[in-house]
Order: sequence, then structure tokens, then C-alpha cells
Amino acid sequence: MWFWRSKGTGRRASVQAQRVWSHLPTPGAPRRIDYLVGCARWTNAGETRLTVASSNGTGARREKRGRRWALLLVCCFLVPVFSSCASVTPREEVRLKQATVEELTVLLSQREEAIQTMKGLFSAKVRGGIIPIASRMEGALYYRRPNAMRLRGFTAVGSELFEFVQAEDQFRLRLPTMGRVLSGSPSDMSEMGKLARPFQLSVWAMGGVLGTGTIAKDETVALVEEGDLYRLEVSGPSPNGAKAMRRRLWFERQTLLVVREDRLTESGAVEATIQYEDFREIGGVEAIPSAGDGRLLRPFKILLEDGKGQGSVQLTFHEMIPNQPLKATDLGQV
Repeated sequence: MWFWRSKGTGRRASVQAQRVWSHLPTPGAPRRIDYLVGCARWTNAGETRLTVASSNGTGARREKRGRRWALLLVCCFLVPVFSSCASVTPREEVRLKQATVEELTVLLSQREEAIQTMKGLFSAKVRGGIIPIASRMEGALYYRRPNAMRLRGFTAVGSELFEFVQAEDQFRLRLPTMGRVLSGSPSDMSEMGKLARPFQLSVWAMGGVLGTGTIAKDETVALVEEGDLYRLEVSGPSPNGAKAMRRRLWFERQTLLVVREDRLTESGAVEATIQYEDFREIGGVEAIPSAGDGRLLRPFKILLEDGKGQGSVQLTFHEMIPNQPLKATDLGQV
């Protein structure tokens, strides 16, 4: 075994490491360096001297035994350290909510009815030229249930880029920078030309904030379970009279929030994919009993990818004010 002993005489101190054996080596026998034994002395002049000794003719066996002791000491030190590092507190099991088609359909309707009016401020980043006006802009949203909406876009210095007003079955688009005013029906935006698609996509993206993506009377739904998500498939009549899938909604099963939406063409191709993130509670609304804790959450970040590969739009909301009185001038005129 090993032990350390300190002793001092006068102005000198020495620290010795000694090994105690039942058979000590012969005094005066030549010693070679096998491992650290002996003593180290510190003098007043700061001189350090190290004397090392080893065993005699039985050195090989004692050297092996000494290495075993050294390995044992290392293991005694390292094993507790790595054991504490490797121990990980088990993650709390995620509780997934169970829901039926009827419950999710009712929940969508309740979230829509909870918003009577809305005012919001947001920033938009456009990639791929999907909106041929500006790649970055600031925006303002005004909404009154069920379908009156006004969107305004500005440059970073406050110059107006566009004004889009929709009410009932009519819309009006004003482009001050181009000196143009376009109007028509939301179901037929062909008069808008290349601008029709980006504004249609923008209206879809706002649906996640306003809760306007509810199930219509002529639509049917099917529910599919995908691990920690529910996928709600919404189908409706097509022009040829057959049923066609129109939308897919993904609900997170922990919160039953809609985190993704696919808009589909009549042929079933993906026309647009919308991701909803950064959900926050907004005040000024009544509690929703079927929404778990009753809070009304809205996504403050929306990412829309064009299914035709024309680009993407990212909307980041800075403020949402629900259910406050709106003036006639807030909603504009068609």
C-alpha cells in the first residue's frame, strides 16, 4: 500500500512517499527507476530534489504489482466522474391528446368565432420573386369577421407599396408605385395577371392567424394519426362533380394546434405549403373550453412555400390586437 507522510525539521520540510512491504529490499542494493518512490525536499533556496528508488532482483514482479495499484487508483477516481456525467435525467413522457374528427372540426370553428376583429403589424421576407414588388416590406392587417380584410404594404422608410381590400365577393388592389388599380372577384383574379397568385397565397397565409380555414358545409373530412401529429384531410366537390381533396391540416397532438397546412389543386398536387410557428397567447378573447387550458394561441411566424417552385414568403407578426372596434376607414373600400 501507499501512504504520504509529511515531516519537517527546522527550516526544511520533506514529503515522503513510502511503500511498505513484508520483505524490504536489501539495504544498500543498487536500485533502478521503476515507478515513483522516495522523497522530495524543498530547501530555503527553492531547490527541488527528487530521489527515486525501486526494488532489487524482484523488480519485475513488484513493478507489475505497482502498476496494478496505480490502475486501481485511476479507476477509483474516474469511474465516479464518468458515472455522474453519463447519468441523464429521463425526459418526462410526452402526453399526446386523443381527438376525433368531430372534436377537431368543432375546435376549428370555435377558434374562428373567437376572433371578431383583428389588427396586426408584421414584416414580410419574399424569396424567388413570388411578389414582384419588393423582397422585404412592413405590413398592416385589418380584419372583420366573416370576410372583410385589408392588407397594406410599406417599404422600410414608410412608402406605400400596395393596398389590398377584400369584402364579400369583391376585391380591389391599388398599386401606387405602378399607378394601377385592379378589382374583381376573389374567385377569379385573372385581371390581376402575375399578381393574382402572390395575393391569393397571402390570403391563405393569413387564414392561420384569423382562423378562417374552417370546414365548409359541403366538405367532408377524414382523420389520420401520424405519431405525434393528426392529419385532417378535407375534401369537397370538384367541377366534374366528384369529390377531391382540397386541404390537409396537421394538428400537434400535445396542443391540438394547426402547425402545417397543404393547399391542393383539383388534380391533387400541392399548390402551397404553410408552416405555422411561434404560437403566443393573445388577450381580449373568451376562453375556448375544448382547447385544453382555454387559451387562444395564434402563430406569430408563418412560412409559405409555393408548390410551383416560384418562391416563398415569411411573415413575422410584431403585434396582434383582437376584438377591438374598427372604423370604416380601417377596412377601406372596394
